[in-house]
Amino acid sequence: MYLWKRPGWPSLTWDERTLSSPLAAVSRQQGRLLGRMEALGFELRDEAHLYTLTEDVVTSSEIEGEDLDRDQVRSSIARRLGLDVGGLVSPSRDVEGVVEMMLDATGSFKQPLTEDRLFAWHASLFPTGRSGMRRITAGRWRDDRHGPMQVVSGPFGHEKIHYQAPPAERLPEEVESFLNWFENPGDIDPLLVAGLAHLRFVTIHPFEDGNGRIARAIADMVLSRSESSRRRFYSMSAQIGRERTDYYAVLESTQKGRLDVTRWQTWFLSCLLRAIEGAHDTLGSILQKARFWERFATEPLNARQIAILNRLLDGIEGKLCDFSGS
Repeated sequence: MYLWKRPGWPSLTWDERTLSSPLAAVSRQQGRLLGRMEALGFELRDEAHLYTLTEDVVTSSEIEGEDLDRDQVRSSIARRLGLDVGGLVSPSRDVEGVVEMMLDATGSFKQPLTEDRLFAWHASLFPTGRSGMRRITAGRWRDDRHGPMQVVSGPFGHEKIHYQAPPAERLPEEVESFLNWFENPGDIDPLLVAGLAHLRFVTIHPFEDGNGRIARAIADMVLSRSESSRRRFYSMSAQIGRERTDYYAVLESTQKGRLDVTRWQTWFLSCLLRAIEGAHDTLGSILQKARFWERFATEPLNARQIAILNRLLDGIEGKLCDFSGS
């Protein structure tokens, strides 16, 4: 029996004693990271923010099998944030849409999450009305005209059904319930709300495609609310991408389980903790880059040399001979 078929859905439960320790650990690391970032100058914070958002957008799309050009994503984010970054390239329409959604979720986190806002996010993800070669209904709920919404894997004729979402006729009621709860979750810790919101949204699965990316954006929105900050210094999506096998396994077992979602919340908090801890390494590389340029600020370097050095400091992939400098 799927989660949404259980009597009592969507009233999910969890063991507070089990979650108290990981919840406290995440809160400590979250505060430690924010404190460390506050000690930096504006330029370094902007650099960390730009890096994190780029990772978030690129990895969230990779999880769904879509590869976005990292330089295009970085350029789109930098332009929208008003950052003076060298080597900007023209982003594609698809990149612009994903970036627009993510920046709206984290930058306008104080604004309520509404049906129209979800429609706008979905339309931004699919500006051509297609997912790959397949035409989809963009900016509206799915209608199940081709049958029930299922998450499947495997070759044709031997598919494995991992999950089947609620029928389309239930979506108005399900989404309304979700949005009302999202804006008024009661006294639940925001970190727990982030995990619950992610789970509830992907369980409802209201769109033909893009549900995972929107669910991760919703979780990021909650995390921004918990920190009262538009700046992102860690990427939950990037961490989920690194742990996607466990992510799908825990998600599937939860969606086929009972209303007690302690296991899901434990995994979500643990993943979040690793994301925040990993951000300290990212911060270290940014500080190293800043110290490098402070040391060699007076060196007579041309634009191409500066661009190559920045790529090296950012962790270039591939061979230097392939670098065009454009």
